[in-house]
Amino acid sequence: MDLVDFEALDAIIAPEAEAMGLALVRVAFFGGESDPTLQVMAERPETRQLTIDDCAGLSRRISERLDALEEAGKDPIEGAYRLEVSSPGIDRPLTRPADFADWAGHEAKISLKEKLDGRQRFNGTLVGIDGDLVTVIDKEEVEHKLPFDAIDTAKLVLTDKLIAATVPLSTEGADEMEEEGQD
Repeated sequence: MDLVDFEALDAIIAPEAEAMGLALVRVAFFGGESDPTLQVMAERPETRQLTIDDCAGLSRRISERLDALEEAGKDPIEGAYRLEVSSPGIDRPLTRPADFADWAGHEAKISLKEKLDGRQRFNGTLVGIDGDLVTVIDKEEVEHKLPFDAIDTAKLVLTDKLIAATVPLSTEGADEMEEEGQD
């Protein structure tokens, strides 16, 4: 399962998302041998979110495409796995250069593939991206310029400011929902 070709998967999945007017945020594979999972995160560019119908539609499109490739003997993933299609969520991963510009002013956690100036992890406020350099200011007010290609993982930190900046698509029916197991 270690040999998943993410470029090939992106080339298969991105057109399916784009055909629905969605932007692909991340394609990841995790869970190892016990629970192999292909995770696809996408969003509507205008809302930065995804509806349940969007998730279901994209899941169907990806499944049909991967099933057809498997039948043709060109399955990009060996063995059985679970497909998970979701929104990036409020404390979303930052995976594209535009994400670092779009979420400037918000707090983020960034891990590098290798140490830079003796550090591998940076927490602070995103300033943005200029060329291929992501700028973050840490809690000590020190500015760090991190090469985009050196970033292993980056995600927003859940803060009151982020919550205020993330408007729900719709709260219609929310007051009618009951928690499972309650009467």
